[in-house]
Amino acid sequence: MLPLSFPPPTASTTSKISDQPKTPSHNFEIPKIPLSEPFFSPMGLLMSCFSEQASEAAGGNTKRRRHPPPPPGASRRRGSVRLRDDEAAAIQELAQAAAAAIIQQQQQNGGSALAPPFDRSTSLRYQKKQSGTGGDLPRSMSTRPRLAGEPLVQPQQLLTQDVKADELETNIIVLVHGGGFGAWCWYKSISLLEDSGFKVNAIDLAGSGVNSSDTNTITSLSEYVKPLTTFLESLNEDQKVILVGHDFGGASISHAMEMFPKKVAKAVYVSAAMLTSGRSTLDMFSEQADANGLLHSAQKFVYSNGKDQPPTAISLDKALIKELLFNQSPSKDVSLASVSMRPIPFAPVLEKLSLTEENYGSVRRFYIETTEDNTIPLSSQQKMCELSPPEKVFRLKSSDHSPFFSKPQALHKLLVEIAKMPPLANP
Repeated sequence: MLPLSFPPPTASTTSKISDQPKTPSHNFEIPKIPLSEPFFSPMGLLMSCFSEQASEAAGGNTKRRRHPPPPPGASRRRGSVRLRDDEAAAIQELAQAAAAAIIQQQQQNGGSALAPPFDRSTSLRYQKKQSGTGGDLPRSMSTRPRLAGEPLVQPQQLLTQDVKADELETNIIVLVHGGGFGAWCWYKSISLLEDSGFKVNAIDLAGSGVNSSDTNTITSLSEYVKPLTTFLESLNEDQKVILVGHDFGGASISHAMEMFPKKVAKAVYVSAAMLTSGRSTLDMFSEQADANGLLHSAQKFVYSNGKDQPPTAISLDKALIKELLFNQSPSKDVSLASVSMRPIPFAPVLEKLSLTEENYGSVRRFYIETTEDNTIPLSSQQKMCELSPPEKVFRLKSSDHSPFFSKPQALHKLLVEIAKMPPLANP
């Protein structure tokens, strides 16, 4: 406790009480206690402030009270008090008892007798109990307490648990991007699938991603899909893959399935062009509804051979790609796409597919619909499934045309579910 200090007394405070006015006054004289007395403490100085003189001054009573004569041996000096030895000993005994009580309270309250200990954060207050057998820690009401036998699970493991590669028909997944995209668009899916134990290959088709081909020089679908077919051709005879195609990548994997049907265990079309034989991707886009004209407004044809020649590529207006392709996707992914997308070669879009039941038709197909798609509307996706029914149709709610951005975890869950489906029994 810090020593107390008061202003020096004034004339009004040293005058006789009978001379003061009858109105209440809060100025009073502080008795001076020398440090040489038998017992002195700051607390005693505080108690002296509430002397009879202070009470009279505060209450406005100007009648002077008679004080008993000082005990024998005590000093008659005004403002000082000298106690007898027995009184000083009694007071000191009471003070020691009070000090002992204060120390005991400090020990019980963690070091402070005036207030309980500061309520620190839960992580500090319960730090010792985490490694011992103490009481339970406060838990969030949104989570179930982990049982003693349950292992700690990382967030991504909730999506990847119970996936065993030796129980799958194949653990090789090949991701094929859509028009204007590249292998870069699958970065979230690649991470999730690899964490699940899959071997993932994301292909950059000709003139896409980091592929060095000039988009304007690609004149056929087979040339455009060459990086994919080269990869399939390099596989061993007993190896199979799961092909996943998005957007225009649907036509690309259909072409590859026709060429290498025995190397494709399953094919997954993600809001993709799943065409019948004799149809082109341009046919699909020409027939689908474009109520707001967004797709037409976003397309810009490139004429590298001159205006009097057919277009060589299609580019998309960067100002409209968010509404067209990424209307439900995070802004960071939209920014990634805006600096990574390349023009789409026009000749492969015009080419009609030639598919046979023996090759293309022998591969198991699955379709994943996207409900908030502004590029291939849900109605167009459903129409393609009606014309060429797949084995099973899945639906990603609240997903735009790019579910690898807007719904990566939900897309991953469906891909794992499809991969875990056992092979069909031979007829």
